[in-house]
Amino acid sequence: MAIKRAVDADTIETNGSAINQSIIEQIRLAQNTRGVIIFTDPDAPGEKIRKTIAEHVPGCKHAFLPRNEARAKNGRGIGVEHASAESIRKALRSVREEMNEWKSSISMLDLIFYGLIGGPTAKKRREKLGERLKIGYANGKQLMKRLAMFHITKEAFLEAIEAILKEEEADGKRNSNVKPNETNS
Repeated sequence: MAIKRAVDADTIETNGSAINQSIIEQIRLAQNTRGVIIFTDPDAPGEKIRKTIAEHVPGCKHAFLPRNEARAKNGRGIGVEHASAESIRKALRSVREEMNEWKSSISMLDLIFYGLIGGPTAKKRREKLGERLKIGYANGKQLMKRLAMFHITKEAFLEAIEAILKEEEADGKRNSNVKPNETNS
């Protein structure tokens, strides 16, 4: 309903992460005739739905809503239904197309070096990076897949992560003596 209030669009509701074959067939038909944008809640069940659809219906586009824009006003719950119409429109303007057969120049070592994996700030940095690159929040392994799937260049990655590090520095969370994957105590 929130999507329909924000834009004139047809939607296919999956009714949770246990997507049945009938829903997959509806999505496949829509993809073959009109195209599909996968737009799910920015939580673990939403990511499971996204992955299931992408596996069964290749070539879909993806829209990602930042977690902070999908939180319920009372703090209980996260989902597209809690997002403002403008947040939904912004996510749809930044749709990413899934692409295969591309070797990313961004390595797991880059993610470790920039504190996106294995540190106390890793989750928050991945969240911010996902927002900046319009690829949504992902854990470390999934982030690597998304960077490749959406053909994020090393230049775009570096530009986004450097902006995040500068924000952190301005917020006093870092100082010039700390490497990117360390934090102040």
